[in-house]
This record gives sequence, C-alpha cells and structure tokens, in this order.
Amino acid sequence: MSGRKNMMILLCIVSLIIMPLGASALANNSMKPVTEIGADTMFADLVAVRPLQLASLLLGTATFIVSLPFSALGDNVNQAYEMMMAEPARLFFKRPLGGF
Repeated sequence: MSGRKNMMILLCIVSLIIMPLGASALANNSMKPVTEIGADTMFADLVAVRPLQLASLLLGTATFIVSLPFSALGDNVNQAYEMMMAEPARLFFKRPLGGF
C-alpha cells in the first residue's frame, strides 16, 4: 500500500511540474496566424455556420421591424439597424467562406 501511495504522490508532482510547460507550448502555437483555410473549415462554415447566420439575419430583421417604433421614439434607429440587420448581413454575405 505504501508503494502505491508513493507512486501516486510522485505522479502528481510530475504532473504539476509538466503542466505549465504544456500550457506555454499551446500558447506559443496559437499565436501563429492562420494563413491557409482548409476544406474542412469551409465545409463546416457552409453547412453549420452560414445557416445559423441566415437565421440570425432573419430574426434580427423581424426584431428590427417590431422594435422600429420604439427605436424611433428613442432616436436610435441607425444604431438598431446596424446591430440587428447590417452586421449580420455583412457576416453572411461578405465574409469569406471559412474565414471566422
């Protein structure tokens, strides 16, 4: 029992020593800019992200129309338009495929 306990303590100590080294290696790797977009990223964008952005655009448009009288009273129609319609439209239509 004592040998097993010593082994677990040693394993914990080694893990705690090695863990920061792995985190710094991951941090350095993520700092490199991605220059090439793969086919898998483009496919995921086309199948999953674009339909969600279209739904966001449609929901934002409907919300903008419903909230238009209140936005006009608050004198922030341009701000509401930008946030609910223009930004989702830009993301849906002008963003390159696979470029997040």
